[in-house]
Amino acid sequence: MGHHGQVDWGDEDDLRSLVLRLQALPRENEWVEFKENNDDPESIGQYVSCLANSAALAGQETGFLVWGIRDSDHEVVGTTFSPTAAKVGNEDLQPWLLRLLDPHVDFSMHSVEVGGLPVVVLRVEAASSHPVKFRNVEYIRIGSYKKPLSKYPDHQRRLWRRLDLYSFEVGAALSDLTVEQVVQLIDYPSFFNLHKLPLPESRSTIIESLEAADVIRFDVTNQWQITNVGAMLYANDLSRFPHLARKSARVIHYEGTSRIKTQREQQGQRGYASGFQGLVGYISDLLPNSEVIEHGLRMDSRLFPELAIRELVANALIHQDLTQTGTGPMIEIFEDRLEVTNPGEPLLDPLRFIDSAPRSRNERMGASMRQVGICEERGSGWDKVAFEVEFHQLPPPLVEVKEGQTRVTIFAPKPLSTMDRPERIRATYQHACLRYVSNQPTNNASVRKRFGIADRNKAQASRIIKETVEEGLIVAYDPTAGPRSIRYVPYWADPER
Repeated sequence: MGHHGQVDWGDEDDLRSLVLRLQALPRENEWVEFKENNDDPESIGQYVSCLANSAALAGQETGFLVWGIRDSDHEVVGTTFSPTAAKVGNEDLQPWLLRLLDPHVDFSMHSVEVGGLPVVVLRVEAASSHPVKFRNVEYIRIGSYKKPLSKYPDHQRRLWRRLDLYSFEVGAALSDLTVEQVVQLIDYPSFFNLHKLPLPESRSTIIESLEAADVIRFDVTNQWQITNVGAMLYANDLSRFPHLARKSARVIHYEGTSRIKTQREQQGQRGYASGFQGLVGYISDLLPNSEVIEHGLRMDSRLFPELAIRELVANALIHQDLTQTGTGPMIEIFEDRLEVTNPGEPLLDPLRFIDSAPRSRNERMGASMRQVGICEERGSGWDKVAFEVEFHQLPPPLVEVKEGQTRVTIFAPKPLSTMDRPERIRATYQHACLRYVSNQPTNNASVRKRFGIADRNKAQASRIIKETVEEGLIVAYDPTAGPRSIRYVPYWADPER
């Protein structure tokens, strides 16, 4: 269906072809309702709320209520309802509805003849920043019924997430600014540097470039505005944006393995894009060294691979739920692990991080960070983390989701003999996912390599594989294969499923 903005609402042919397109839908859906003659004003008001909210949830721009089409078979039967004649007491229907809707939502009613029969179309714009209420109740479509949204908390959360997603990134962080104020608040030299562009000579070119990238916009009533996404990425100092100040990244370095004693704590100031290299460098400098013996030479090396840290920090910034107030991404460094926490639960099942197409909460921010090379093309970020961890034979990363937050922990090296059963199983499952997405088999040899098990200890690798199969996370690709040629795939790639 897509975009209905092109319909000329005064043009009968346009209206008629819209009615035919709606009529051709296989069934009513969340944002289209067919009625014959129901002209009860209360019911119409509830439908306006219901369709505005349901259209927003379905990612549509408009919801429709059509009178004169039979619900059961979409036959055009005509209607006796007339929007211009409809009254509530002695008030016309449309102003009465408008008074009881909050926030005010753009809707209109149009009459047209289809096959010689009268049809009426009510169109309503999708809710944009808040769910639409009628008489202080928000309605939503559940199946083919309209219900109060408050009784469906899952739909309510999804709708708010959708509305916030739309409005937060493009919302204004600060308004009513002069050009002078914009160039003080935005770190424009780093913007041009990251985009590999020469710094323009003239201020007007700087402003044009920032506007083209959605960092700022001109609003006739409010002069210049800096957008939320523009400030989040390129602020000189996030604390100068009142409702973004708490979203800067915090780094806390603890002594030992517990949170009892803090060695140092630092709150980032700059926007995520302009401050990213500095943030990753700062974290790396705090990491304990691990003494690695490579080819018999003792070398100092960081405890955790920098590439993995870089990806985890970028992921936390991009996938956080920006609508949660008073909280931002946090990086905590311990002697034996590094924890990266961001506000918001993941949109994907953590078990599928490695293989699923990514879904991003903050599309604009993600696109900008990818454009300047801070994070990977869509989706390969988590693969990189898993790969780096395997390559350095570290214990597997742990993803925990609780109380509206996502925390990823990576651990310092430890020998297989001290890994517990859940760690061995998680490592083997992640290994199988990584091998699967790069078209390589998982078998006894690959598992020995993952854990650094000597070739003579095939039985040890077999035991670990067996534990992971018992947990239901990997399956034999061809159960009839002999012990030498048997290979395994993640449970979601099981050919029998």
